[in-house]
Amino acid sequence: MTPVMTADEISTFLDREFPQIHAGGRAYSIDSVSDGQAIVRLSATEMHLRPGGTVSGPSMMALADLAAYVVILAHIGPVALAVTTNLNINFLRKPQPGDLLCTCRILKLGKRLAVVDCAIAGEGSIKGAEGFVAHASATYSVPPR
Repeated sequence: MTPVMTADEISTFLDREFPQIHAGGRAYSIDSVSDGQAIVRLSATEMHLRPGGTVSGPSMMALADLAAYVVILAHIGPVALAVTTNLNINFLRKPQPGDLLCTCRILKLGKRLAVVDCAIAGEGSIKGAEGFVAHASATYSVPPR
């Protein structure tokens, strides 16, 4: 499955259509887009931390949702009205402050629904499931193209 949009094109689209994702500063960025996959970064700041110095659940949910949107846009093109219909997240370990990377893969890309799998890990953490701090799956409704 070959992407139809680059990371830079998606970033430009998001800046234009969804500037609110950068409220309070530019914390989210797209590291890469490739065949059936995207990696999105959260550069966690003080506003993303909860008491005890860990990255908050809502921040990780936003990261997973954004990564899902990015990987879907990368493969269907700039469709602003693709929307989340379901997001399920499991928090696996306490993430340390710092950058989190969400690797999101397309499991199914149909005419009306897209299903993706997202793994969130700290930058430089152990590779594989041992390094995951959260796992999410998301379903998006894709408008007629």
